[in-house]
Amino acid sequence: MAISSSRKMIAEIDETGGIGWITINAPERRNAVSMEMWQALGEIVAAYAAHDAVRVIVLKGAGEQAFVSGADISEFEEKRSSPETTRLYNQASGHASEALTRVGKPTVAMIRGYCIGGGVALALSCDLRIAGEGSRFGVPAAKLGLGYDFKGVRKLVDTVGAAFAKEIFFTARQFSAAEALAMGLVNRCVPDDRLEATVRELAHGIAANAPLTVASIKTLVAQVLMDESARDMALCREVVDRCFASDDYVEGRTAFMEKRKPVFKGR
Repeated sequence: MAISSSRKMIAEIDETGGIGWITINAPERRNAVSMEMWQALGEIVAAYAAHDAVRVIVLKGAGEQAFVSGADISEFEEKRSSPETTRLYNQASGHASEALTRVGKPTVAMIRGYCIGGGVALALSCDLRIAGEGSRFGVPAAKLGLGYDFKGVRKLVDTVGAAFAKEIFFTARQFSAAEALAMGLVNRCVPDDRLEATVRELAHGIAANAPLTVASIKTLVAQVLMDESARDMALCREVVDRCFASDDYVEGRTAFMEKRKPVFKGR
């Protein structure tokens, strides 16, 4: 199934495990993300959103050196040097990040090596972040003169709190995986040689759970993080009611009484 317009964004579906893998495939540039790659990422997420076999989306970098080392700065002179080209570039990267945030399926960032700048933004767009012990994190905007928009700053503040967000931006330094864990930037830090196995086990476990329940929690948490005036309480009630009206709710109760593992269909 061809669902990516770029060979630098690889889509692979593990149908038996329910995982849609996305590999950022530019190891020669430490997986720096280009305009083309941002656009392809949005395409893949949209395809996975519509694919019933995909219950969890995992984002990873190719090779051993980096998850994402940032945006491909070599493109900036051509594609981010004027207000108009910057707007178009930010539109593409923002669409990809929003696709990850809004997709109705859980997303996991598998972080190995460098996770810098746009890599941190991508990781924050995922629901869960699992890092190898050798990972390095940083947002060097202050060393490049870049501006960060409100959504990007708020996402970091929501994740690590105001004080750590200021430290990350003000210093523009790199942080270790242990520091990232202490900040709450990542959910878990594991030995590098156990990273993929840990992520695969986590994703399989999530995929085996009731998809409507998992999706409802993603929706509800997003609503909790909104300003109270912007919350859609009708939507909150709707996603909960959908769970109780589902065949999966019947299956869950039946499996519990029969002392067996439930087999959820997502309906």
